[in-house]
Amino acid sequence: MIELLANNPDLFVGIAALLGLIAGSFLNVVIHRLPIMIEREWQEQCDWLEGRTPGVQPAYNLVVPRSACPECGHVIRWYENVPIVSWLLLRGRCASCRTRISLRYPLVEAMTGMAFAGAAWHWGLDLHTIAAWCMLAMLIALAFIDLDTQLLPDNLTLPLAWMGLLVNLDGLITPLDQAVIGAVAGYLSLWLVYQLFKQITGKEGMGFGDFKLLAALGAWLGWKLLLPVVMIASVSGALAGLTLMILAGHARAKPIPFGPWLTLGGLVGLFWGRELLNYWLG
Repeated sequence: MIELLANNPDLFVGIAALLGLIAGSFLNVVIHRLPIMIEREWQEQCDWLEGRTPGVQPAYNLVVPRSACPECGHVIRWYENVPIVSWLLLRGRCASCRTRISLRYPLVEAMTGMAFAGAAWHWGLDLHTIAAWCMLAMLIALAFIDLDTQLLPDNLTLPLAWMGLLVNLDGLITPLDQAVIGAVAGYLSLWLVYQLFKQITGKEGMGFGDFKLLAALGAWLGWKLLLPVVMIASVSGALAGLTLMILAGHARAKPIPFGPWLTLGGLVGLFWGRELLNYWLG
């Protein structure tokens, strides 16, 4: 099978796209449920600190209960959960109560499928591809969670950082020393910006999750790519903010999550990091 895939790159890209669609379906569960799980954990900790006995709640994690319509409770059957296809056949509505199903679900599946296929095409049948799949899946989950909740959970950012260091033990993407420096510099750079902004304005310009996400990107890509990644994130985030203010009346005082734009910079750095460095260094 390995020889077959190695000799037929188009087949490998197609299988990667299929795996990405399946992974994207699971990422939708992570994006929806992980913030709720964290909120429940916070509530339990508050109850414990205040001496209250927390109520017994049914199990809720990434596996149970089965996915169901939030409006009518209709349990989603397997053939209603086929990535993209089911959403199209159901015309974006619940099979039972006809409540609209967000376009985000097929969007996440399509993005993950394209990202997996792009990695397979870019690196072929290689450990680099498998590592890239892991990184891309976690970045997509973090981006959409941040869009929904303005949170970048430690449950994802910290494992992503450790995974980047492990992947680079033998310099798979960048030398280990550059990965370690990248992790430290990624965290400290945004932390310093945060402290400076707070001292000048008295306000918090970003969350601590952004520091950890950039540290994770530094662990994966190395310190040399940190500045291009931050520049891509800053420019794209600023353009998105201006567009929202002009077209959607977004209030200037209302914060815009920075995580999705950091993930965009990380994605560009992962696929075209060498070209970026060559251009950056002339």
